[in-house]
Amino acid sequence: MTNKEIIYNSLLENYNITITKKDLAKILSSSISFIDKCIMTGENIPDYKKLGSSKNSKVIFNIMDVADFLSDTTKIYKGN
Repeated sequence: MTNKEIIYNSLLENYNITITKKDLAKILSSSISFIDKCIMTGENIPDYKKLGSSKNSKVIFNIMDVADFLSDTTKIYKGN
């Protein structure tokens, strides 16, 4: 099983098929304001969908995109 599959399965156990900004902040051990900043700059953030056109529209992340992002940006410790 690849790292991406491991991450995807772990996310799927704990979240729905989509993840909110609050969920992503928890996963990344960061704050919602950090997630908002990343969205504004377009850097260091998984692909997302904005549901609406207003400034405060809900933003969601597909867990596959989050798994891709995490597998590309994190190391997984496997022990000895």
